Amino acid sequence: MLEKVLIANRGEIALRVLRACKELHIKTVAVHSVADKDLMHVRLSDESVCIGPPSPTESYLDIASIISAMEVTGSNAVHPGYGFLSENADFAEQVENSGFTFIGPQSETIRLMGDKVSAIEVMRKAGVPTVPGSNGPLDENDDRTLSLAAEIGFPVIIKAAAGGGGRGMRVVHDPTELLKAAKVTSTEAQSFFGSGIVYLEKFLENPRHVEIQIIGDGAGNAIYLGDRDCSLQRRHQKVLEEAPAPGIPDAVRNEVAATCIQACRNMNYRGAGTLEFLYQDERFYFIEMNTRVQVEHPVTEMVTGVDIVKEQLRIASGKPLSITQDQIKIQGHAFECRINAEDPTSFLPSPGKVKLYHAPGGPGVRVDSHLYSGYSVPPYYDSLIAKLISYGNDREQALTKMQIALDELLIDGIKSNIPLQRDLVRDPEFQKGGINIHYLEEKLNS
Repeated sequence: MLEKVLIANRGEIALRVLRACKELHIKTVAVHSVADKDLMHVRLSDESVCIGPPSPTESYLDIASIISAMEVTGSNAVHPGYGFLSENADFAEQVENSGFTFIGPQSETIRLMGDKVSAIEVMRKAGVPTVPGSNGPLDENDDRTLSLAAEIGFPVIIKAAAGGGGRGMRVVHDPTELLKAAKVTSTEAQSFFGSGIVYLEKFLENPRHVEIQIIGDGAGNAIYLGDRDCSLQRRHQKVLEEAPAPGIPDAVRNEVAATCIQACRNMNYRGAGTLEFLYQDERFYFIEMNTRVQVEHPVTEMVTGVDIVKEQLRIASGKPLSITQDQIKIQGHAFECRINAEDPTSFLPSPGKVKLYHAPGGPGVRVDSHLYSGYSVPPYYDSLIAKLISYGNDREQALTKMQIALDELLIDGIKSNIPLQRDLVRDPEFQKGGINIHYLEEKLNS
């Protein structure tokens, strides 16, 4: 087993990784910016190192500082969490070249999946269903672009190959707008992501967002841990997730899962990964793969009983998967509400001092958070401050537990989106299950 792990992240995910390390008797090193010296995981880790000013580019995104911290503390591995450097192939490569272990996929896998064009090609070869599209980048041949779009059928969406986080996408409904839209998207992509490569896909008008969790051991073995529905989104950012995704026929679910496992075996995928899909009319369409642990991984842990972070640590230690596919049983239902430090109406960030924090409890309730009374939420980072998770024997019970837990949750001193989450879990359409990715935006704008 790994002896000492440096946690190259902050907030709730850093604390989550620290707890998993402690369970496996692995020593921990917390790196932090000047603004984060009072974070809970910094207080609880075996060692801590300040790596720079509050700005992420000068701290959590500074590869040289993180590798230097590994060297001076004698760490032998780094866990990147999610966000920041978690899907940075150059970081993973430099970690490995420096003689350390990157807790995640190999750098070439991250690079392959980070380019959406190459990722789609990998998935197509494994039989994973993909969205009808150009199956490769658009070129300077305008006639070819117009012909492809006509064949696919409008509306279409132009996407940046290196895009993410809802950026680098443009929907086109009219053929006369296509070529201009492609050029504008390419220019924006070059500016945002350093690559102007774009591709074309059919735009699905009322899909759900369903993702599949896998874990591979890097030696050609992979298992499937069920799926999650993440359709409640605002500006392409997830707000509330659940597992399993409601209303999907078992035959459809099992068929796509088998192709996902095959794709990961083909890549010799190492660690935790998530394949994201649009789901419409009982069909799955692959859109991208995230080569890291997801924010919403707790709902999968609740319905499978598998600790995903501990599996990551074991695999990085060179050990095989601790479970086999036939041992995995999806039981019950789970929800996760993302709690953000933001105004629940305007969604503007709300940093500041938490005067009082009270976490809910009871059977089937889990809170992943770095908050404590007296903690000051800094203005420099993502506004996520807690994840509230509920589990029940069925969807109705899990939803009732979430309603109760949200009513108990108290965060005083700053604004949060708790009022929005309380409204969402009582929304009649959401209670039915199966809402599409546009539902929340339409609800907020109505």
